[in-house]
Amino acid sequence: MSALPPCPNCKSEFTYNDGAQLVCPECGHEWSATAAVESVEEGARVYRDSSGTVLQDGDTVSVIKDLKLKGSGGTVKMGTKVKNIRLVDSDHDIDCKIDGFGAMSLKTEFVKKV
Repeated sequence: MSALPPCPNCKSEFTYNDGAQLVCPECGHEWSATAAVESVEEGARVYRDSSGTVLQDGDTVSVIKDLKLKGSGGTVKMGTKVKNIRLVDSDHDIDCKIDGFGAMSLKTEFVKKV
């Protein structure tokens, strides 16, 4: 077993070094080896938006694609701003309230920090 951290994207244990980057052969995700070491040392999960910017509680984000809602039949349109997000350790990383839709959970891969 290698001493390298698992892939932050798919949790695969088969990561390998490629210069200064770590690479996951299963999903193709690449990330910085120094960032991986820092996050393991801190012990805290780092939440990043679709462009790699670190997110924190209380940030304002923008939705980057139309998101169809299950059950209600509505759609959250691209460009919708979501204020005062709360980060949670779950399948959907963001808990928030969206005007016109109410309480909702979003994935960090579908938002961009404003």
